Amino acid sequence: MADVKVHLAGRSYMVRVDDGLLDDTVVQAGEFIERYHAGGYDSRRKIPFVTDQNAFAHHGEIVAHSLASDGYEIDWFITEPGEGAKSWEVLQELIDWLLERGVERGDTIFALGGGVIGDLTGFAASILKRGCKFVQLPTTLLAQVDSSVGGKTAINVAAGKNLVGAFHQPSLVLADTSALRTLPLRELRCGYAEVIKYGILGDADFFAWCEENGAKVLDHDREAVKYAVTSSIAAKARIVAEDERETSGARALLNLGHTFGHALEAETGYSDRLLHGEAVAMGMVLAARYSAQRGFLSENDAARITSAIAAAGLATEISSLGMTCDGQALADHMLHDKKMDGGTLPFILLRGIGDAFLDREVSLSDVAAFLSEQLAAA
Repeated sequence: MADVKVHLAGRSYMVRVDDGLLDDTVVQAGEFIERYHAGGYDSRRKIPFVTDQNAFAHHGEIVAHSLASDGYEIDWFITEPGEGAKSWEVLQELIDWLLERGVERGDTIFALGGGVIGDLTGFAASILKRGCKFVQLPTTLLAQVDSSVGGKTAINVAAGKNLVGAFHQPSLVLADTSALRTLPLRELRCGYAEVIKYGILGDADFFAWCEENGAKVLDHDREAVKYAVTSSIAAKARIVAEDERETSGARALLNLGHTFGHALEAETGYSDRLLHGEAVAMGMVLAARYSAQRGFLSENDAARITSAIAAAGLATEISSLGMTCDGQALADHMLHDKKMDGGTLPFILLRGIGDAFLDREVSLSDVAAFLSEQLAAA
């Protein structure tokens, strides 16, 4: 078992990584479950778990059996899978459900699933009675290495993705790597895009490890998966500890590929046509190529990044999406980016593999011309 501590002033918490943590939920999350037993067995309340249909089908019975063996029962809130769950409507439904069950400020809400469930549950916990605790049990690679750690919670609105939310740190994260074996290959690849991101933005040695071992991760090699997940979480934990609320610029580096990626997601309707991890992967390729065009990054490093992402089975050419828009339309989506500040949008660019930086002097018209070139490329 590997433990990574996220160090925050007065609110530090542990991220635990291992095979089989869901089978041992009571032991791993005991201190957050015991409150529901207060007052004796006969008067206990059921433990609120938020999940989606897919995660429930794969992992619900395992978690329920673990808790039942110690006399606990689960009350399930089960939503439809996908980004549609991160909406005002589902948030209100969840809040009402939690209030009906008498959830108190000292209680803990459990999130079992991928990033959508973590975002939805975390945001609900942040606003319910001005803040309840929540525990993350991420079941996708993307959630384990990225969204479950760091406290960013949000829902989507008509104007864009993740525009309504709050910073609300979990009390504990249990990343069961055995859960990843239930993922379709496409979703595993989406998570791997976030893994390799940590190498590209700040660790050249880890990027080289990914070049050599990416296939093992995607093939569920137990040691490779555990190393990839633990290394990624440790990298994010260091950045979050330095810049929890993204005020100094350090945490902004985690958005590598996201500004380009979110524009692609918006243009494709936030649909299964382009999943978030796929958009981030393509966005990192675009960030590398744009960095090379600006003279910051060598063409060789841009090519290495493209090759490593392509080797994982992720698309690298935006022309493959079959979009009918031009580069200006994609750049226009960026105007709704939540990182807009004073009318300008900072971009995460690269000086080298492992050397990302924040550029506040990027012209969106220049980005639009660059994207038009990429769309026209065969």
